Amino acid sequence: MVDHELQREQEYVGTLYARLDALKREAELQLDAVRLLDVGGNHQGRSERDTFARIYEDRIVQLREVDERLAFGRLELEPNDEDGDDVLRYIGRIGLRDKDLQPILLDWRVPQASAFYQATAATPLGARARRHLLSKGRSVIRIEDEIFDATLLESDTTELQGEGALLAALTAQRTGRMSDIVATIQAEQDRIIRSDLGGVLVVQGGPGTGKTAVALHRAAYLLYSHRDRLKNSGVLIVGPSRSFLQYIEAVLPSLGETGVVLASVGQLYPGVEATREDSPAVAALKGKAFMAGLIARAVKSRQRVPAEPQVLDVNGDRLTLDPQLIQNAMNRAREGGKPYNEARVTFVKNALGALSREWLAQLKSNGNSMDESDLPMLREDLRSAEDVRVALNTAWLPLTPQKLLQDLYARPQWLAELTPRWTAEQRALLRRSRDAEFTIADIPLLDEAAEHLGEYNLVDAAQKREQKQQRKRDIENAEAAIQNMDVKGQVNAKDLADNFAELGDRATTAERAALDRTWTYGHVVVDEAQELSPMQWKLLLRRGPLRSFTIVGDIAQVASAAASSSWLTALDPLLAGSAEAERWRLEELTVNYRTPSQIAASAESMAVAHGLPVTPSRAVRASEWPIEVLTDAVEAVRRERDLDAGGTLAVIVPETGIDELGARLAEEFGSAVGLGAQGLTRDIALLSPQEAKGLEFDSVIVVDPAGIVAASERGAGALYVAMTRATQRLYLVADGDLPAGITLG
Repeated sequence: MVDHELQREQEYVGTLYARLDALKREAELQLDAVRLLDVGGNHQGRSERDTFARIYEDRIVQLREVDERLAFGRLELEPNDEDGDDVLRYIGRIGLRDKDLQPILLDWRVPQASAFYQATAATPLGARARRHLLSKGRSVIRIEDEIFDATLLESDTTELQGEGALLAALTAQRTGRMSDIVATIQAEQDRIIRSDLGGVLVVQGGPGTGKTAVALHRAAYLLYSHRDRLKNSGVLIVGPSRSFLQYIEAVLPSLGETGVVLASVGQLYPGVEATREDSPAVAALKGKAFMAGLIARAVKSRQRVPAEPQVLDVNGDRLTLDPQLIQNAMNRAREGGKPYNEARVTFVKNALGALSREWLAQLKSNGNSMDESDLPMLREDLRSAEDVRVALNTAWLPLTPQKLLQDLYARPQWLAELTPRWTAEQRALLRRSRDAEFTIADIPLLDEAAEHLGEYNLVDAAQKREQKQQRKRDIENAEAAIQNMDVKGQVNAKDLADNFAELGDRATTAERAALDRTWTYGHVVVDEAQELSPMQWKLLLRRGPLRSFTIVGDIAQVASAAASSSWLTALDPLLAGSAEAERWRLEELTVNYRTPSQIAASAESMAVAHGLPVTPSRAVRASEWPIEVLTDAVEAVRRERDLDAGGTLAVIVPETGIDELGARLAEEFGSAVGLGAQGLTRDIALLSPQEAKGLEFDSVIVVDPAGIVAASERGAGALYVAMTRATQRLYLVADGDLPAGITLG
């Protein structure tokens, strides 16, 4: 009977793939037809053609990405009252309809599919049974049933496997990339995924509880359920490192969603990608909220009124530039409330106007026959005069955020003037040369400076204003194009206008958002959020001013010196002064799906011994391998590889020891060793505790755990992270005592 049911499910899944293939062929034919359209030299026609081509290209990509495990579940509902037959609903990655537009596969995000994740025997939600379809490629290889209606137990066709589908997913070997959990979402996870869009949702959970998976599936759910709101604004997902982003990058496409921007904190300022960490003390200082005040004072101090009158040479004439003229021009420029660079245009205009009138008066007093009509000519002469340019730039120099920060760090006397209450030790922390690369902690400071400075290139600013006007015209053109192409109902005018190539920009919403510092997102997801400093939260608030956030993390895993020790203090920069402050809500994940129980117990014991606020969780399984303690990292790698168990291996070592150990491992194992994000595709990934955040591996070797604890004030949190990356085996490499609390049972 089991074989019969398996064959029955294979036949149904086969019809789903046939429909998927037909839709792909249909989209490919539509794409070919659009590409062959003869639009002549009409620019608007080319825009329409290219836009529809992009729509069909995106559709083809989406259909290809969901091919693996297209359908993964089935709900058996109460019989239909009309004919008494059981109602079967198949659940999958996307929704499909047959040629008659009847639903044959439900998207996992629709309300009708929620019972697949939430139904229990006590609360069946109208379901009699839940079936898991375990597939490989396009073949169904196993089925598992969970029964909610006791009368079904009388049937000989029932195969009870309980949580077999979940455990099979948990014990499967890792690949170096995160897989979606759409087929095995648990009830507590599903409730969080489907919670309301508005406000700030904090998801707290210990290692292995599925925080990242929940966050990504929530992003996919929100993009599906609130597409009208999020389609044009996009969703931003912020992770702790490039290695983390590389690890998760395939999850959302596999769920049929590509309209997101993935970024590490070091990538949140367009044009600068920071990967280097500051020392803990420097990072902590740069992350303090008072740094915003320092940036504001630094910008304002670049407007300087000269102490004495200046004599200027203009075409052989000598003019006296009085300090009061500069002061008056500055005052008028500041009245408009514009950012620094934009207000500077007003300052220059006012200064040149006042100076040209003084020059005219001087010329007339010297007997020249001139009047008011000559003022435009005099202004242009002043504008091009070297002495005038130097004087006005000295008073109010155009600035980029990069230049401001470089000057602040490289000019100790200026920094001292701006920070009279700082200690000499604090100022010394910021001292560095102008050519030093920007660090991750600099990104919020650059963004803060950009807020005060405004556009540096006013031509770009004018172009942005023109683009906004052009978009209004494009929407009108798009409405006409939809009628001409006879695709009403398939796409709306706003979506179409977003892709018009009027200004040569065919980028997606996500691509345009990633390049625009002023872009505001409809929703922001922050992973490993416990690590963020007040200045980083301030930056994220500018990216998501609607305060629609999903924030996931674990306060016990805090390793950054700039981070907070509680969610209440961590969220203060995000919610201060907002009515939303009372609306933030906390959800906790309490089941550890990833970490074997003996590893989880040892890590939690160590964390408690070091005073970390651990969120208790229950591990659902144990591993057959005990924790091992060795004295040499190379020997530990060799021992793991001798098992020939396959899967992924991470070697986690203090930042200061990466180069030395990397050289030793490379000498022994050659190209099998990879560093950082690139190491995720190698047999052996060598990572710092920071780079390992959010990742998981079959086996983990933690080198010098005592050194990890001693590396910073919050080193115990870093060790807690390192120990809980393993899904099967954990090795500790130490030539002395282990940190307090570690158990080996």
